[in-house]
Amino acid sequence: MSQTARQTTVQGPPLPNIPWEDRPTGSDAVLWRYSANPVIPHDLLPTSNSIFNSAVVPYQGGFAGVFRCDDTRRQMQIHAGKSADGLAWDIQPERIHWLPADPRAAEINAFEYAYDPRVTWIEDRYYITWCNGYHGPTIGVGYTYDFETFYQMDNAFLPFNRNGVLFPRRIGGKYAMLSRPSDNGHTPFGDITYSESPDMIHWGRHRYVMGVTGGWQSTKIGAGPVPIETDEGWLLIYHGVLTSCNGFVYSFGAALLDLDEPWKVLYRSEPYLLAPQAPYERTGDVPNVAFPCAALVDAETGRLAVYYGGADTVTCLAFGYAGEVVEFVKTHSRL
Repeated sequence: MSQTARQTTVQGPPLPNIPWEDRPTGSDAVLWRYSANPVIPHDLLPTSNSIFNSAVVPYQGGFAGVFRCDDTRRQMQIHAGKSADGLAWDIQPERIHWLPADPRAAEINAFEYAYDPRVTWIEDRYYITWCNGYHGPTIGVGYTYDFETFYQMDNAFLPFNRNGVLFPRRIGGKYAMLSRPSDNGHTPFGDITYSESPDMIHWGRHRYVMGVTGGWQSTKIGAGPVPIETDEGWLLIYHGVLTSCNGFVYSFGAALLDLDEPWKVLYRSEPYLLAPQAPYERTGDVPNVAFPCAALVDAETGRLAVYYGGADTVTCLAFGYAGEVVEFVKTHSRL
């Protein structure tokens, strides 16, 4: 734990081998794109139509993750993968086949679809949340110790829900999750809510966090990567959607949430951090999408690497400093 250039303390371990590229000369962007984007092409697997909206964590000196891989049948599935440097990935050709965490979870184990995973280390294992098909979209919950064998628990909520994102530690002794209640279609609405659990199975104490405002976040919003703990609050990167005359446009910004009561929003960026402007964000299966699902941070330097989906087709990277993002949110806040 140490200070970034903006004197924001980031809680967490050092990550000296974080994927990184310096800010381009002459740029004052808070987040800047990796010059070799997309970092994962749509056809990395022989059967993949697209690989996007994926989650990455540090693992055994390198990195591991869970990746949304829509195949050439256009079935939505999630696959495990590993990387030495966070840039070149070995993704398993077979989707994750879940084992029931206990016999009572076996009846939800029948596969319908799975997409938009998030992964976080909590206490002694890596927890995965994803949009799970169970008579409609809901929040699947599972875990792994090694990214080889995966165990599925009960779904967190009844349908319909998306964008389930766990906090990386207990809050007030309870597991905590952000989600976005929705409907069974391509929801033209959505706000972020908070829930907590004593055991990662029974979820309650639901609280409203924040809703749509205007501009880039005027149609719906949803939590993105696992929140980053700082001395100024939980740094939450989230996506926002506006409805243009040519359909939805997905961008992302950030907010600071209270450390002890995360349903309380301290600051929230009115401008976006990154919007779909590069060719690989504007052109693809779903044009005009920049959708963040994972963030790596080196606590010693504040370096931040955000993995995001481009145009629902490829996986991309953007870089920044956590302290500068915090400062941006505080300076450009509108609640």
